[in-house]
Amino acid sequence: MTQAHPHAHQAHAGGPALPRLIAWEVTRSCMLACKHCRAAAQPMPYAGELTTDECRRLLDNIASFAKPIMILTGGEPMLRPDIYDIASYATGLNLPVVMAPCGALLDGQSVAKILASGVRRISISLDGATATSHDSFRGVPGAFDSALRGIQAARNGGLEFQVNTTITQHNIGELGEILELAVRLGAKVFNPFLLVPTGRGKALADQEISPVQYEQTLDWLADQQGRGDILIRVTCAPHYQRIIRQKKLDLAGHPVKGCMGGQSFAFISHTGKVQICGFLDVECGDVRAEGLDFRRIWESSPVFLQMRDQSKYHGRCGRCEFARVCGGCRARAFAITGDYLDEEPFCTYEPKRK
Repeated sequence: MTQAHPHAHQAHAGGPALPRLIAWEVTRSCMLACKHCRAAAQPMPYAGELTTDECRRLLDNIASFAKPIMILTGGEPMLRPDIYDIASYATGLNLPVVMAPCGALLDGQSVAKILASGVRRISISLDGATATSHDSFRGVPGAFDSALRGIQAARNGGLEFQVNTTITQHNIGELGEILELAVRLGAKVFNPFLLVPTGRGKALADQEISPVQYEQTLDWLADQQGRGDILIRVTCAPHYQRIIRQKKLDLAGHPVKGCMGGQSFAFISHTGKVQICGFLDVECGDVRAEGLDFRRIWESSPVFLQMRDQSKYHGRCGRCEFARVCGGCRARAFAITGDYLDEEPFCTYEPKRK
């Protein structure tokens, strides 16, 4: 949600590159019932979530060897009573902190607390340009209006925000309108996500846009890069990196890699399970079992090590000249074929190397 720490990608001597971003599901509880939710989150307490003390020890370990952006997500992170304490503690360790609330709990008071805890930016999802389309996707009437109220509270309080949108057949026709809405609202970044059918999203397999639509959508988004009123960043669409290079666009401000899972990005669940990303439901380690030692998992997990060796990728991804900047979506490959090293199933590009 913000620029990475300038040295966060550099490897320590003899080890892998350091994490640049960590998405941390601080709680799985959520008041919404979004159709695409990878966590299938529900409005109830979840057993086994990391305690405040465990959260601090985990942050201590992360800060001891890297300075990644910590994305506090959920569920709805604001449902966690100690969320401001967690954010403040991370800030005190010089870890950049951002947050991904749904917007419903944002008001003047909570925005002030978010800012006081050191959170640099929040993201709020808009999956439709109107209440009808957004609420249908989010599963709760009034979700659109509450998101807009939350955005207004952030603006009034001086808290930067970005708009996230999960692209499906449901809203692909509204994408231009959603982008213009984000601009009017004052978002710093428009961050579309391409659906990965995991969690509750498995039921949306028929809502995935086709590979041809996928390519057309990324091409259209690349054409929006030149506008000066908002930044465009794309998630779960690694071959966007191929497209912006084919178009010879300015790469400043873009991630240097498409799929960063296991290479410069990791996901930590509400109970401390570690994955390369939230959409690839393959456990790479358990911070509780490792004594809150995330570093050990980052450096030695067999799955992480596989992700870093792109020579072992299968199919077109294994021989693509854009492999180092794209890498294909490992989660989408796993969801479609059961093999997370398989080729990106929604990429239409045919590599020049045979």
